[in-house]
Amino acid sequence: MHIGVIGATGTIGSRVVTEALQRGHRVTAFSRDASAITDPRENLDWASVDVLDATSIAAVLPGLDVLVSGFQPGNAAKDFADTVERSIADPTVYATAARALLKALESYTRVRLIVIGGAGSLEIEPGVVRADHDELIRASLDELGLPRGYAAAVRGHREALNVLRASNRLWTYFSPAEQIGPGERTGRFRIGGDQPVLDADGRSRISAEDAAVALVDEAEMPRFVQRRFTVGY
Repeated sequence: MHIGVIGATGTIGSRVVTEALQRGHRVTAFSRDASAITDPRENLDWASVDVLDATSIAAVLPGLDVLVSGFQPGNAAKDFADTVERSIADPTVYATAARALLKALESYTRVRLIVIGGAGSLEIEPGVVRADHDELIRASLDELGLPRGYAAAVRGHREALNVLRASNRLWTYFSPAEQIGPGERTGRFRIGGDQPVLDADGRSRISAEDAAVALVDEAEMPRFVQRRFTVGY
């Protein structure tokens, strides 16, 4: 397959690139400015794209089978604090990116889109979404060590999911576990839909490496077209 990855220098996106290459796929990795990136790996090309501009996205779609978007308003892999600050400053960027991606796909309807989003839109109880309740968001942000102002970004991710849900394109939305970061690639995890997957201690957690496994699995064998899924241990 030919897989495109937006946000290919990010924590999850970079691991999706590696996972896809290790499985023998061709990858085009996208960044805001790829001109200075040197990466000698085979079957890998780098290109620049503006994920908020449908015309820019459409220009890179020819030849792709799947486009994975790990868009963040900053570079979370190098400066997570900057990403948090930018997300709070303009939480509408996630929905804007979703609209641009869908607009670009109007001329490439066979390309599948996988958007890496947030966990705040998952149902923590039947019908209860954390993003809808201030006290639940605050408790989660406190536990994760994030500023409470990041609640705006949590809701921004939810709005992006709502944008996708109104579309008839071949989209998939991935909500990672609440606790995600660099770790071990085990290939052993459980898959969920609209509710978080909890471990024996009641925690929602996954390594970025195993999240990449799940994402490339979905690229290879789609199970959640026009649906959301999540993973956890």
